[in-house]
Amino acid sequence: MRVVLQRVDGARVVVDGEVVGAIEGEGLLALVGVTHDDGDTQVQAAARKIADLRILSEERSALDLGAPVLVVSQFTLHADTAKGRRPSWNAAAPGPVAEPVVEAVVAALRAKGLTVATGRFGAHMRIEAVADGPVTIVLDV
Repeated sequence: MRVVLQRVDGARVVVDGEVVGAIEGEGLLALVGVTHDDGDTQVQAAARKIADLRILSEERSALDLGAPVLVVSQFTLHADTAKGRRPSWNAAAPGPVAEPVVEAVVAALRAKGLTVATGRFGAHMRIEAVADGPVTIVLDV
């Protein structure tokens, strides 16, 4: 699993002109890419890092501040660009495998007491975010 975690000052996901998920104020945007063999170990590790990394104001975590998280599935994080000009997506898990894993990350974050908004799996999404810092971290779990 790969997560691109960005500190934001508000973010939202729009699908077909409709806001399907949004957070306001200081929080995190988590783009989550799932591979074929990701399971509960990776879900728990990702949720722990997203919740506990001290990358928000005054070196505090989302859990410390009760900051919201916007989770968006992002299979393109596993693009292989080693050959040619067209990326390969072979490392990314197909939708039926990836969707429940992303949902499990969301559930694990909510179980920690965080407010979590989401995108819409498989939809063409427009993500609007105000980068804060900017702070962007890549997590391979």
